[in-house]
Amino acid sequence: MTDTQLYLAIGVPIVSNAAMLTLAVTLLLMHMNSRFDGMRDLWRAELHRVEEVLDARLKHLEEKV
Repeated sequence: MTDTQLYLAIGVPIVSNAAMLTLAVTLLLMHMNSRFDGMRDLWRAELHRVEEVLDARLKHLEEKV
């Protein structure tokens, strides 16, 4: 076995594993970002609804006084 064959036998699996790991991590991070974006939008909608309810109650209390 020549040096070149040895380097290829060792290097190709390492490089292919590194590429697949990089792709998997990238896909996982993209999926997590989309999930967090969805959760952020949901929280904003819920907080906006709570704010509207509190504003309505405060207005109602101010009208009574």
